[in-house]
Amino acid sequence: MKQKTQTTALLGLCTAAAMILSYVESFIPSITPGLKIGLPNVVIVFVLYRFGWPAAAAVSLVRVGLVSILFGNVMSLAYGLAGAALSLLVMTLLCKAHFFSVVGVSVAGGVSHNAAQIAVAATVMRTTQIVYYLPILIIGGTLAGIVIGLAGGMLISRLPASLTAKWR
Repeated sequence: MKQKTQTTALLGLCTAAAMILSYVESFIPSITPGLKIGLPNVVIVFVLYRFGWPAAAAVSLVRVGLVSILFGNVMSLAYGLAGAALSLLVMTLLCKAHFFSVVGVSVAGGVSHNAAQIAVAATVMRTTQIVYYLPILIIGGTLAGIVIGLAGGMLISRLPASLTAKWR
């Protein structure tokens, strides 16, 4: 029971850290509409590698929901959930393949996140013209994925598995 409580507490801290990074990111000006670095994904990548996909899904879902309630709206929830769900699915599959580095997994997550958001935008706007924006988002998602993957990889390597293993 103590182990489960410790895991819940640590994942709560991870959720809070991801929410804080979402808030901090809201102050960073965007180069192009819809393109963000994805700072909270440093935490999601860490949780995925240290606790597995169910914990990463929980942290991601709670973060997207609370950030949308606190700082966004229904549309930010729709875009956030779609991007987070596809991104986590792709990252989980690549992580389990044990063929890609943390950076590779993160890049795939960033690109798939953008693809999901384009799909939501095309549905909401009832046009496929928005798909022409995808190449810009793929480039941005790749660059952001590299940055997030490097940061997530450093976090994973600096917090030894033995530290988090006792909390699984």
